[in-house]
Amino acid sequence: MFSMLFKRLRLRPAGPATFSGQARSALGALLALLTTALVTRAALGGTFAAALPYLVAPMAASAVLLFCLPAAPLAQPWPVIGGNVVSALVGAACGQLGGPLGTAPLAGGLAVAAMAALGWLHPPGGAVAVTAVLGGAAVQKAGLWFALAPVGVNSVLMVLGAVAWNNLSGHRYPHVQPAVRPPEQKAGFAREDLDAALDNYGETLDVSRDDLATIFAETEQRAAERRAPPHSCGEVAHPV
Repeated sequence: MFSMLFKRLRLRPAGPATFSGQARSALGALLALLTTALVTRAALGGTFAAALPYLVAPMAASAVLLFCLPAAPLAQPWPVIGGNVVSALVGAACGQLGGPLGTAPLAGGLAVAAMAALGWLHPPGGAVAVTAVLGGAAVQKAGLWFALAPVGVNSVLMVLGAVAWNNLSGHRYPHVQPAVRPPEQKAGFAREDLDAALDNYGETLDVSRDDLATIFAETEQRAAERRAPPHSCGEVAHPV
């Protein structure tokens, strides 16, 4: 029974599938986090660093998306920067309302609502909002400024690191939809079919509709070529 359940739950691992890809992602995350911490500390000064963290913990979660899943919609620059900053603003505002027992969950929930409404959904943003409530006296004293420094500065530096590292290692970032023909011109389905299938699926996927259309169209084209391999002119003129 448990083995059958395990087989049903076992999914293809997200992120890089090869050891080299995993090592590349890990090294990129390490360098980006280290650079972000050093630059933030140098830019904002030692007095600031003594009062507030120069690297907030949710940046490590952002690094997972930026360097392991750089094509994901949740890992694009605006969700990273906007999602983290607006969540910090929500958390700082909630932190002024009362004790952390009630305001920390409230901050997390409102941050999710704000990111979703703005189209900047970024999972680590929820942690940023809670950090703004539970970060201690220095964070609460900083108030809304916490959203700009260190959260905003950290987020911008992490995105710049992802741009440099991913492009140097052969992964275009920010992610750009490949310039391909519309799927209805090269496959047996139209965009309306894909929209209907996604609506029927009823779940939100961390991949854009255009990327899905491109993958499905390429899959259908490859399947068609496998079923009917191309023939040379001689084979067509003189079939065996």
